[in-house]
Amino acid sequence: MQIQFYKYQGTGNDFVILNNLDAQYNDLNTENIRLLCNRRFGIGADGLMLLNKHPEYDFEMKYYNADGRESSMCGNGGRCLTKFAADMGILKSDYTFLAIDGVHESSIETDGTVALKMKDVMNIKVVRGSFILDTGSPHYVQVMDGVMQLDVPKRGAEIRYSREFAEEGINVNFVEETAEPDEILVRTYERGVEDETLSCGTGVTAAALVCSHNDNGFNRVEVQTKGGHLSVEYDRIDNSYQNIWLIGPAQKVFEGTITL
Repeated sequence: MQIQFYKYQGTGNDFVILNNLDAQYNDLNTENIRLLCNRRFGIGADGLMLLNKHPEYDFEMKYYNADGRESSMCGNGGRCLTKFAADMGILKSDYTFLAIDGVHESSIETDGTVALKMKDVMNIKVVRGSFILDTGSPHYVQVMDGVMQLDVPKRGAEIRYSREFAEEGINVNFVEETAEPDEILVRTYERGVEDETLSCGTGVTAAALVCSHNDNGFNRVEVQTKGGHLSVEYDRIDNSYQNIWLIGPAQKVFEGTITL
């Protein structure tokens, strides 16, 4: 089977994207997806997405991790798929699409950045000084110093495979507050990739919610990742978080064909 593929990235979080509006790639299996995402024997990516038709929305997002299994929500993936939909001729000022965690809104800003509305978060659990929350994917957030010197693959795997999280798996984020107001550094170990990624949209969102600067009302947190800069805007209402928007770049890298 010959596949026309497109490679996109959002702050270094990279994806193979297939235009599946005609359902021609519905038969891809786990082994196929794992090979396409393999950085030595395939195209190479943190995950693979299908742009699917949907009768009620502008499109449907189908996301698979690099291990070939369907995954929970991917924030940077949703932003890249919005840009891809526009490149494929689905031209709108505002988009509404369906993902695994429900309906999302997105838009392409005048400066080319893509804004994605995330699901509301109704509570954050505190466990031994760290935080657990679900922003479309489950996340563990540890606030600490010296994030850039940390062995994230080693420490992230220890937490992700600990007895508490081994069965379901969890994404692990290490967060440092910088000297700049309302700015944080984030490094993330992603389940399904089983390694550190240069950026994780749902992880950045989780970290920004944990590091809110206003107890109530509007918050905007600037986030630096190894792959670039993202912003998260949201309203905090006591212990709930609403109107959450993940904002940042989404760019096409290249396109080509590959035979499976």
